[in-house]
Amino acid sequence: MTDIEEVDFEVDPEDLDNSPVVRVPSDELSLLVNDLHVSYRVFGAKKVGHGPGRKQGPLAKLLRRGGRAPAIREVKAIRGISFAARHGEAIGIIGVNGSGKSTLLRAIAGLIPPASGTVHVASNPALLGVNAVLMKDLSGERNIMIGALALGLTPKQVQERYQEIVDFAEIGDFVNLPMKSYSSGMGGRLRFAISASAVPDILMIDEALATGDAGFRAKSKARMDEIRQAAGTVFLVSHSLATIQSMCTRVLWVHDGQLVMDGEPKEVCARYKTFVQEKKKRAKTLH
Repeated sequence: MTDIEEVDFEVDPEDLDNSPVVRVPSDELSLLVNDLHVSYRVFGAKKVGHGPGRKQGPLAKLLRRGGRAPAIREVKAIRGISFAARHGEAIGIIGVNGSGKSTLLRAIAGLIPPASGTVHVASNPALLGVNAVLMKDLSGERNIMIGALALGLTPKQVQERYQEIVDFAEIGDFVNLPMKSYSSGMGGRLRFAISASAVPDILMIDEALATGDAGFRAKSKARMDEIRQAAGTVFLVSHSLATIQSMCTRVLWVHDGQLVMDGEPKEVCARYKTFVQEKKKRAKTLH
């Protein structure tokens, strides 16, 4: 696997908040995922790894285009995942690129129909990932309006919380400029500030904290704690084990579309780190 090189295992002192993650005990379920399967169909897929391809002449290419339908390959992105979430939990989701983390969030949010299985939620989940909703050609101000409305706020509520969102994101006068002029850090902070402007029962954050510094992560953790104390549930997808351990009360490890482990952050992250390091060693020996 080449994607394992992108996993962030560096845990600097400033990355981890020494204060324990606030735990909000509750027996009430906010979400139930039962034997979930999600598949994609890829059109025009070519077979690889079966010997050298043969060069085709113009006539052969023309006949192929006119007389044969493009190949279709089914990709099983999620394969039989089941788990329950309770009000007040902060659940981290880890795994190498292509493991199904973001697909799982999108299926829970109702953005992707399951091939089989079910997702039961107590209320509508709010998902605002790195590439969700916001438009780079529009100003930060317009994106705040669009993103907050997408989360269910009224125009009046957006106006009332506008300055709070700008201050939380720490973007200052850049709010009047197009988002394409923002650094990755500024864009990530604004996305989180918008997603946390409401108090959803289920908040899902996909990589939005990856570009924040230690101070911003501390603010984000405090905001996530507020949401959970208001009987909310938070899901956080991140490659940074430091972020996961400092912000989550529970971790799901997803690999190849399956749930490998579900448990305490320290234990799951340690097992995952060992797994990836062993993968790296095997990859080096093959080369």
